Amino acid sequence: MPQSETFPRGNAVQALLKMSRLIDAVTDFIGRQVYWLTLVAVLVSSGNAMIRYLFDNSSNAWLELQWYLFSAVFLLCGGYALLHGQHVRIDVIYSRFSRRVQLYIDVFGTVFFLLPTAILLGYLSWPVFVNAYVGGEVSSNAGGLIVWPARLLVPIGFLLLAVQGVSELIKRIAIIQGLIPDPAETGHGPTAEEELARAIAEAREQQAKTAN
Repeated sequence: MPQSETFPRGNAVQALLKMSRLIDAVTDFIGRQVYWLTLVAVLVSSGNAMIRYLFDNSSNAWLELQWYLFSAVFLLCGGYALLHGQHVRIDVIYSRFSRRVQLYIDVFGTVFFLLPTAILLGYLSWPVFVNAYVGGEVSSNAGGLIVWPARLLVPIGFLLLAVQGVSELIKRIAIIQGLIPDPAETGHGPTAEEELARAIAEAREQQAKTAN
């Protein structure tokens, strides 16, 4: 099938690829800023523990702040993890296919699973946030925090994931069409997941030889 039938040419191609690069840059920036919240959460947790054991004094607010911070890292870094290929997948099976088949699997998974799921969950979580914000929802725990900031993290997180999914889809199709180089072929060695898959395969081969 000609390239013009599967991927637009000319200015449209450049516009899509430029948009993809912009999304990647924004996602990378957000991820690099947000993962510092892990350090903040550890400091809050450590400080709260020290105060509790040294002064026999604590507050549910500090505990809930830890939960909020870890939730922020988990949700807001979803797109960042997708950008760097760090989401969980079955590499033992995935790595057995050719690179072209892997790209088609990525496209299929993005179109039929990632994007619909992220959009649906983002859509369904928005009214939950609105109700919490309008109603001034507060934690049921004594001394707890307001709830709506945590509720807001859910639609924002899935929005960031969906937007990065669009970028990944653009790049995968462009690679299939030969419009951009494949980073996997120009990288500097196998990923940690590929190393693990290879180690598992070698261990199984060794076990089979020992059994024989």
